[in-house]
Amino acid sequence: MHATNASAISDTAHAKPPGGHGPVVKQLWFWVLIAIVSGIAFGLVLPDQAHQVKWLADAFLQLVKTITAPVIFLTVVIGISSLGDLSKAGGLAGRALGYFFGATFVALTLGLLAGNLIKPGAGFDAAPSALSTAAAQEKIADAGAASHGVSGFITDSLLPSSFVEPFVENSVLQVLVLAILAAASISALAPPVRLKVVSTLETVSQIVFGVIRLIMWVAPLGAFGGMAYTVSEFGGGALASLGLLMATFWGTAAIFVFGVLGIVARVHGFSILRLIRLIKEELLIILGTSSSETVLPRLLVKLERAGASRRTVGVVLPTGYSFNLDGTCIYLTLGALFIAQATGQDLSIGQQVALAGLMVLTSKGAAGITGAGLVTLTASLQAFGGSFFTPESIAIGIALVVGIDRMMSEGRALTNCIGNSVATLVVAAWQGELDRDRLKAALADPSLADPDLGPLTEDELDAGLTSQPLEPKAGGTPVARRAPAPSPVLG
Repeated sequence: MHATNASAISDTAHAKPPGGHGPVVKQLWFWVLIAIVSGIAFGLVLPDQAHQVKWLADAFLQLVKTITAPVIFLTVVIGISSLGDLSKAGGLAGRALGYFFGATFVALTLGLLAGNLIKPGAGFDAAPSALSTAAAQEKIADAGAASHGVSGFITDSLLPSSFVEPFVENSVLQVLVLAILAAASISALAPPVRLKVVSTLETVSQIVFGVIRLIMWVAPLGAFGGMAYTVSEFGGGALASLGLLMATFWGTAAIFVFGVLGIVARVHGFSILRLIRLIKEELLIILGTSSSETVLPRLLVKLERAGASRRTVGVVLPTGYSFNLDGTCIYLTLGALFIAQATGQDLSIGQQVALAGLMVLTSKGAAGITGAGLVTLTASLQAFGGSFFTPESIAIGIALVVGIDRMMSEGRALTNCIGNSVATLVVAAWQGELDRDRLKAALADPSLADPDLGPLTEDELDAGLTSQPLEPKAGGTPVARRAPAPSPVLG
């Protein structure tokens, strides 16, 4: 049965143009890679001119932001309301949050271990430049304006103040809350009415994903502009004094991805290397734009096509963008220790554990802030306060880090993207909503999960997928299609 389904899946995907097959020059990842290399060369040869093309990256990010909120809203509403069973959605959310906090704890611990073993800030005697000091003051002001604590997080970051504002401000968590409320309301409708509403939303969803496919073809321009600006702004030699901190961060992130996430992936039946190959296009776009937000719409489609149910993808992935920031967590504890070491302060193990505990909360509460990594670090140090991080040491430390923050922001975004992709597949497996035949096929041939193929069709669903749309019984009453039972762990 599994072999038949896998064959049907492959035949269906190969019959659909445009898939991932064909000349490499027709593949998006190829042009993104060319754009990154060209941007680096442009930034090195003509730094003054390259500094002016950052607007290309900003324009691409702006286009993506216009479509991100509608994509999240439609995906979550369709995924939950198609089932008509809110108790399953509650169990899904609980499992997802449990995974997120476990991953957060591990990432923060790794950052502490790396900072204590390598001590990147020890003996640091360089003074921040005037430009870095001014940028640091701006970040400190942003952190001061952010609300801290549970109550501030709930009122300012979680709950919307109107139905329209979260879409205008592109607030992922607030859009998610609205989507869950809308899905709950639709789920309470009579089955025939619910079926009509979901069918209408699915039609709108097809239009939205068509827009995404058009926007993604300007991703190479965004990657070119972002990379050219980065190289022209910071160059090569200017980063030498802080190279150890960057190397420590990137090395720790690699250990987390290939070590921790690699083990988690293997336990749940898939290879982390094959998953990275599956999402290589998204990772290249992130490398060029330094933002994981640019690939969220594509990941929603790709992970569903790779075997996770639409409901799981729609809930876990957008929530993970605020609650499962593995790369950011590594950066927080490592950055805090670097600042303490660079400013001549000594934190005991107990104080470091307390700081990490605080960051478990601040890494969630400041999720909606633009430039969350550096701002959240600043907010965490201010909240810890006391004699450990005085206002003067925070100002000096942030001024030292701000110059290389963009170079580390790429590592944060890449790690966050991989971490959330793993989380989605793992939670889907826990829910019994992971089609392992489709996952195995997609990992072997990533073109089967190409987002350009669009959302899953009824023919593909009939091949044994787990998106669980409504289908009528013989008597005409719509019911949710069940996910297949979990199969043995993949080799």
